[in-house]
Amino acid sequence: MKSWINELKALLGDCVSTEPDVLQEHATDKWHAAALPDAVVLARSAEQVAAAVTFAAQHNLPITARGAGVGYVGGCVPVQGGIVISTALMQRIIEVNPADGVAVVEAGVLTADLQEACLKQGWFYPPDPASRKESSIGGNIATNAGGPRCLKYGVTRAYVLGLQVVLADGRVLNCGGRTHKNKQGFDLVGLFCGSEGMLGIITQATLRIIPAPQARAALHASFPQFALAAAAVQNILQGGHLPAAIEITDAFTLAAARNHLGPGIFPADAQGHIIVEIDGRADAVASELTDIERILNKTGATQVITARTEAEVESIWQLRREFSYSLKATGLTKLNEDIVIPRSALVELVEFCESMQRETGIPVACFGHSGDGNIHTNVMVLKDSNGNDMRPPADALVNRLFDWVMAHGGSITGEHGIGLAKAPWFARAVGAEAIAVHRALKAALDPHGLLNPGKMGL
Repeated sequence: MKSWINELKALLGDCVSTEPDVLQEHATDKWHAAALPDAVVLARSAEQVAAAVTFAAQHNLPITARGAGVGYVGGCVPVQGGIVISTALMQRIIEVNPADGVAVVEAGVLTADLQEACLKQGWFYPPDPASRKESSIGGNIATNAGGPRCLKYGVTRAYVLGLQVVLADGRVLNCGGRTHKNKQGFDLVGLFCGSEGMLGIITQATLRIIPAPQARAALHASFPQFALAAAAVQNILQGGHLPAAIEITDAFTLAAARNHLGPGIFPADAQGHIIVEIDGRADAVASELTDIERILNKTGATQVITARTEAEVESIWQLRREFSYSLKATGLTKLNEDIVIPRSALVELVEFCESMQRETGIPVACFGHSGDGNIHTNVMVLKDSNGNDMRPPADALVNRLFDWVMAHGGSITGEHGIGLAKAPWFARAVGAEAIAVHRALKAALDPHGLLNPGKMGL
């Protein structure tokens, strides 16, 4: 045990752990990389976070912030050891205030718990990452998390009004506030949204909430060609509709779902599929549902199923959640890349992935948020004769995928962040000038490079 650990325990007491199982739990996220910290601070307050950061700064120790640990890019892996500071126990919903249209929460509050607290008062916190039942608000802000409803409601940043952040030297910064308009100086709130724990540790957030929609409904439709499903997305939007979400699925994913869930889950000839959710006033939702169903049929859908009740809508989203499990049921490891492309390039993306699959024999499954071009492109890792993953050829496909995305004006990540997993491509994705600005900001706020070191290639 390193000598400074006893000092840290004397300072912070039983919130400091060096137990092997706790260190192991905080060594990784849902990506494959892992590195053990020397100690974990299970903070219960901003004061404890600030004390831990001050101690680390005085001792020149690496600091890695951690929320719920459900990231996909190794963003909270403590690659240089040191101290992991977890905000997972900071779960107080301090305030839900419809009169001001705000909620104030600690960083460890789970997204779904905040949404439930808002709905009890007839209000709505829209950001909805797929991991909302297990991901924390602090982590959502650190990665600027998205989700299916981004099409209508936007990503997490659109709902962050104010932040409490512990800086690299232990000072506590309060930026933004609880007003819905605020132009007092630089957008410091925006600076920390998406910063992946490299500029400060978020301990509290003041969030914008909105009135809950009166009603919601959904449709899902199957098409004999993927191109028709993509055309339906454009036709819905060109028809003047702005659904809460439009999800699309390719032929490989549909085949995996048939194998996993049963052959009758989709028409046998389905090569493309979309899910559309709408919400708003009850009469408007009913009218819009009819209009969108007409558009889907006119575009060539072979099956359209509508959902008008809450239970029916949830059953459609359960089907969407099963897509990922269906891919896992193939027995292949999936490399889930959250790329974003201009919406008009959707068919080109799938055709490119299909061409790589024909060339290499490595399956590539595409599904996700077609309304904003954020498509989860899953490279399925084949196994050798001994059952081991053959990573090099799959990794080569990921590299080709990123090359294609960047060449077509896209982004290599829309939700998960850069972390470790996408650091090799980051400089090429954003350009030399943007990298220089990132490094200047990092140096200004964290001159000794203690916060989440080794990430983004900075």
